[in-house]
Amino acid sequence: MPVSEAVIAMRTSAWLRPMGETDLDAVLAWRNAPSVRANMYTTHIITPGEHARWWSQTRDDPSRRYFIYETPDGPCGVVGFTRIGEITGEAEWAFYASPDAPRGTGSRMEWLALEYAFGPLALQTLRCEVLETNTRVIELHTRFGFVTAGTAIRQIDQAREANIYRLALDKGVWAGLRQSTLDRLDRQQGTAR
Repeated sequence: MPVSEAVIAMRTSAWLRPMGETDLDAVLAWRNAPSVRANMYTTHIITPGEHARWWSQTRDDPSRRYFIYETPDGPCGVVGFTRIGEITGEAEWAFYASPDAPRGTGSRMEWLALEYAFGPLALQTLRCEVLETNTRVIELHTRFGFVTAGTAIRQIDQAREANIYRLALDKGVWAGLRQSTLDRLDRQQGTAR
């Protein structure tokens, strides 16, 4: 199975699967939710046309891969990897969930994303950027082993600037945290084995 089509699953009945055309409406709705837009570099409401153009540029681009986070109750989040291969062994990632997603979704999405990044994608380092005001996500990434690799100022909607944190996680650090993190997620969901 090609790396881009890999399905990554966890024992807590959740998985990532490749994003497809049938997911576009749900992803657009999640992306346009006020709680999601508030933490993006582009905060305006994305039109269906903009979304379609983004997808047409993204779906066949080998430097980008997008996945849907799904549970037995249905899809409830998106995970994206970008800049794959621009620097050997590195990529960037981002994610967001449906505003209706159950508590703990972000942690399970992150675990699956790291499994993909350091497994099938075979990265050495995974990077991300987070708005300084998005403290919950910064704290989440830190619990998963990400460290601050710098700060910067980014343009938001061409109307304002915002401080961001650049975070990075190395494969070796994740290898040391992987099992204990999965065990913690299982305990939180009441499915420890």
